[in-house]
Amino acid sequence: MNSPQSVQPRVIAGRYTLLAELGRGGMGVVWRAQDNVIGRQVAIKELHLPDGIAHEERRVLEERVLREARTAGRLNDPGVVTVFDVVVEGGMTYIVMELVEATTLSALISRHGPMPPDRVVSIALQSLSALESAHQAGVVHRDVKPGNLMVTPNGRVKLTDFGIAQAVDDPRLTTSGSLIGSPAYMSPERIHGHEASPAADLWALGATLAYAVEGVNPYERSTTAATLHAIMNEPPRLTRAHGALGAVITGLLMPDPNARLTGPQARAMLERAAAQPTPPTGFGAPQQTVLHTQLTQARKNSRLKPLLVTAGALAAVALLVAGAFLGRWLFTEQPPAAMAEAIFFGPGGSMSADQLKISSGRCGDNYLEPNTTVNYADCAKGHRVEFFAVGTPFGSSDKRAYPGREWLRNYAEDFCTLHFMSDTVPVEDKEDKLAYAAVVPTEGEWRADPAKSDEGTREVACALWNKDKTELASQVSAE
Repeated sequence: MNSPQSVQPRVIAGRYTLLAELGRGGMGVVWRAQDNVIGRQVAIKELHLPDGIAHEERRVLEERVLREARTAGRLNDPGVVTVFDVVVEGGMTYIVMELVEATTLSALISRHGPMPPDRVVSIALQSLSALESAHQAGVVHRDVKPGNLMVTPNGRVKLTDFGIAQAVDDPRLTTSGSLIGSPAYMSPERIHGHEASPAADLWALGATLAYAVEGVNPYERSTTAATLHAIMNEPPRLTRAHGALGAVITGLLMPDPNARLTGPQARAMLERAAAQPTPPTGFGAPQQTVLHTQLTQARKNSRLKPLLVTAGALAAVALLVAGAFLGRWLFTEQPPAAMAEAIFFGPGGSMSADQLKISSGRCGDNYLEPNTTVNYADCAKGHRVEFFAVGTPFGSSDKRAYPGREWLRNYAEDFCTLHFMSDTVPVEDKEDKLAYAAVVPTEGEWRADPAKSDEGTREVACALWNKDKTELASQVSAE
């Protein structure tokens, strides 16, 4: 009787012994393996494409995997999974990588629910560092999502799967002209068909962080079409993300990539927040909505009609990166004492658009009060009110539906606070001397057709005045 033959483990390239399967997906199988030369365990991704794939598409997919090795091998960051080797043997391609004993962020949230905000801040900082390293090397990941963030038991984060990453200077690889990536983590500009960019990676990170702290992706719907529609048309609704984390998530999810937070800006905000003591919150304290910050340089000759104002040449968070203190409200739950009640103008508001008679310039002859008309005043002479910033919640996306009165008020107040507390208003003890308020369009004033300039506006503005209601003798805000 013959004794059964023992099954010999597979050995790749005469060096790597496959020990156990770690997982499999659309691009192949991942193995735990032993490097017999160095004597360490590694992870090996074995490309295994389904049968029936056309030769040209198979070639493109194989090239993606090879590019994963090339791009990831160029990166040197503790937050990026290291690639050690690439082996082509027997018509198969194998990528030898650092073995990370960790669980994906997606699996952690599925098992345990939303993460505490402070833990998400740590994940955010490590992920931003990994992406910054990639972007500086000219590499765009293109598929940042919870399934590609690995979190070790001690809290270390590793960004993996650069299999569809794109070097900025490489031709784009697609299959059948399709977009590559996960729909719920695909930025608006990519849905529009634009090339992947570092800004698109940061948008995807914002959606990933929102998933981590909320337990759900704010855009994910039951169908791909509904998901893409939500990304293009609906502002994110966050309930657990507050303070700096909420501001960063909202800033990363800005639809306009030019208005979106950069990696260094987001990292500086979170690092500053981490250094601040956490304020106590009592039982029954009102829930504060996320800081809806517009973190882009405000424009001169604004389209706000009939209120045409100019804002200081400022990207508010860029000042924070440079070391400027932007105010307590960014990191606490209380607004600054200088902020007054928001002023809504348009149908259903306390002022009509016709009562704001400033057709050019930035200053007015009256206070923003119900049934009061404000005419243009020379900023170099005595005036009562001054407009120091203007912004658009959705950047260049002009066809967004009205986001709701409360959401727009929160956004405008946070936008105005960031500018007021920065050196846009270079006044000593300004919280004691000045008051400011957000000027917000009502739903009736929200412009339905951006091509028709007489149909209202979708911009918000920020106004300031002396608390004691004396005239401002000269211009207060910086150009």
